[in-house]
Amino acid sequence: VHLTESGGGVVQTGGSLRLSCAASTPAFSSYAMAWFRQAPGKEREFVGRFDWGGNIYYADFVKGRFTISRDNVKDTVSLQMNSLKPEDTALYYCAAEFRGEGWGRNPLQYDFWGQGTQVTVSS
Repeated sequence: VHLTESGGGVVQTGGSLRLSCAASTPAFSSYAMAWFRQAPGKEREFVGRFDWGGNIYYADFVKGRFTISRDNVKDTVSLQMNSLKPEDTALYYCAAEFRGEGWGRNPLQYDFWGQGTQVTVSS
């Protein structure tokens, strides 16, 4: 499975970005899809996940600012990010876990990763 993220860029504080991740598999609906991020010098951090059962989970820091959605026809998962803050600056990755259920906060659970897309929020 090949995952390709897009949509990153530079935005001012309070702005919005929409990230997308396209998957190259006809079995897309069998995967839990998650977003992680990694800032320089920090560990990879869970952002949110749409699991195989259709449940959605978000990290506490999201606090209603981010929304994950998926399209099982187009084989894509998206992350709508609003009210962005400088501390949201990071490389954002999508990840796939076959038939994953629950929170999925541990990066080691995932079978496939994209290459990442950079999000920079200026103050």
